[in-house]
Formats: sequence, C-alpha cells, structure tokens
Amino acid sequence: MDPIQSFRAGMVVPASPLALNASRRHDERRQRALWRYYAAAGAGGVAVGVHTTQFSIREAGLFRPLLELAAEEFSVLDQTRDTPLVRIAGLCGQTAQATAEAEWAVQNGFHAGLLSLAAFKNASQEILLDHCRSIAGIIPVIGFYLQTAVGGCALPYSFWRKVFEIENMIAVKVAPFNRYQTLDVVRAVADAGRDDIALYTGNDDTIVTDLLTPFTVETDGDPVTRHFVGGLLGHWAVWTKAAVNLHTHCRSAVREGSTSLSLLTRSAEVTDCNAAFFDAANGFRGCIAGLHEVLRRQGLFEGIWCLEPSETLSAGQSLEIDRVYRDYPHLNDDAFVAEHLDEWLAC
Repeated sequence: MDPIQSFRAGMVVPASPLALNASRRHDERRQRALWRYYAAAGAGGVAVGVHTTQFSIREAGLFRPLLELAAEEFSVLDQTRDTPLVRIAGLCGQTAQATAEAEWAVQNGFHAGLLSLAAFKNASQEILLDHCRSIAGIIPVIGFYLQTAVGGCALPYSFWRKVFEIENMIAVKVAPFNRYQTLDVVRAVADAGRDDIALYTGNDDTIVTDLLTPFTVETDGDPVTRHFVGGLLGHWAVWTKAAVNLHTHCRSAVREGSTSLSLLTRSAEVTDCNAAFFDAANGFRGCIAGLHEVLRRQGLFEGIWCLEPSETLSAGQSLEIDRVYRDYPHLNDDAFVAEHLDEWLAC
C-alpha cells in the first residue's frame, strides 16, 4: 500500500524523542535502537523533528543530520515490511524556514510534514493560509492544532474550513486539549467534504475517547460521521507495543459499532499515565524528560538528558511514573523491550 494511503487508513505514529549521551551530544546508536523498537512494536510511521524531538535541534544543528539518519535507518527497516514506515517531518518557523525544512524532508524521502503554526501568533488568517498553501506546494501537509498552553495559536472553525480546501492537505493532528476546539476541526473537515483528510488525535488527555467516538455532523442537511483513525503522539513514544494493541482494539470496536465499559476504563488509565509522563501537575515542564525517563528504565536510553540542561524531571515526577507503572502493569511493554533490546542496540 502507498504510504499516504496507509496513513489515511489509520495507524500509530510515535513522535520520536532525541537520544543524547551524557555530554548532550546525539547518540546515533540509541537513536537507531529507538526507531527499530517502534518498527518492531508495530508502529505505522514515525514523526521526527517535532516537539518531542525538541525544537531546539534546529539551533543545535541537528535537524538535517537527524532527518538524514532517519532516512537511512527507515530505508533499512522498510526492507522487512509490507508497507514502508510513514516518514513525517516536523516543520517549524516562518515561511522561509518551513520551506527549507520541507525541501530537506522531501530530499530525504519523507512522505509528509506536520506543520506547526506557532511562529505565526496574532497573524491574520490569510497570512496563515498563504503559509499553509506554500508548504503544501512542496510536501503533503498534516495540519496541526497545538494547544495554546505550549505555544499554539487559537484557530477557529473558519480557518480550518479554508485550510481543508488545500488539495495537498492529507490529515490533521488535533491537539488543542479542548473539546470545543476539537469539534471545530471535526465539523470543518466534514463540511469541506474531504473524506481524504485523516483525523489524528494529539489530545493526550482523551486519546482513547477520540479513537472511539463517532463524530456526526449535519452537513447540507445530511449527517456525516467521521472518526479519528489514529494518533500522532509523544505519549506513544513509550510503551509503543501496548499502544499498537490498544489502537487495534479501538478500531475494531468502531468497526463493530460497540464500545465496552472496559475500553472507557482503559481511557482513564491512559490519561493517568500521560499525566505522569508529561508532568501535567507542573504545567508539562517535565514532559520530554518524563518520556526519556521511561525509555531509560527500559534500557533504550542511557539517561534523561535534554539539549537544554534546565529541562529535567519535576519534583515528584519520578514517583508518579513509579505509581503508574505499579497501577497499570498491563499498559507497559517492558518485557517486549527486554527481549529485543540487544538486537536493537547492535550496530
């Protein structure tokens, strides 16, 4: 299956963290091991250069080398897969920067770009739309509704309705952590009549609920039902095999038209784990370090180092991760990682 068709059908897409050593330099061996883990766990794609990868990779001169390394490793992994890993590049900044990043992504065989609009705060809708059109002329675009608490812009229904008229818009990651704004996006894509635009959840507090809910919208007097088909999530950068199993379970429930109470319970459990990993109690300050800590415990990462020394676990966050490990053992995939870790770390 074509990678874009595969992506539209729905999958698990981890937002890749950045592997560093104690000197805060890129650890290519463990970076490759992480991507091998995602492929073995059943992820359909990987997003690189996004928030979970740390936006400061650009200032550190790591954006291009990281995409090159990903292209090399993913090409090797694709040799053992029926469908290639979907390669998604995070695209940031004003139009000149995003254009350069999109062109580099295309040169390295990336299939789509997740387009951040955080650099356009207070810009008019026309400026935002012109930016989206420019990047869509280079690479298929995944729209991105990023929550305002971490730098996103408030984007109304009217904006999304016009964005979804852009031909090369293939999906949207909905991550405002806000049900009203999530509904704005769903209604806009339904009203645009774009069955070819896939809905992906990035709402860390409602991952399972998004995947299970049939969203029915009245469009020109007729009901149109849309579903979230997958997730592009930092949360799925850890415990990925369990996430793949959960995604499969949710998609089966949607096809069968029934949702068990156990899945609603699972929804609350996943949200509780996310609160620990992403440090919700402290305004998400330890969100990247929290993911690194889980990967460290599994042996995939050597430590929790981030590019910025100030980015680390918050007080009490490690204890919260201990708690969710204890309370929800069925959600981790530590045994799977332990079984394959040596082969993934082999050069």
